[in-house]
Amino acid sequence: LEKLVANQQIYHKSCFRCGFCSTKLSLGTYASLHGDIYCKPHFSQLFKSKGNYDEGFGHRPHKEIIFCVDPN
Repeated sequence: LEKLVANQQIYHKSCFRCGFCSTKLSLGTYASLHGDIYCKPHFSQLFKSKGNYDEGFGHRPHKEIIFCVDPN
């Protein structure tokens, strides 16, 4: 059996699969978190950021803050 090394672990090539959908992976198509491996699409879907940091603390996002200067 062919083997590969990823995340300092040795895997059989046929066992190197996404922990979510079981798709076969290669060294160029995986991402990992806490030792678990995923295909890149599922990694992004499962672990992407949710919203703006400030939004969680009751602040308006920077993109919505508009400064108006009164010319008078």
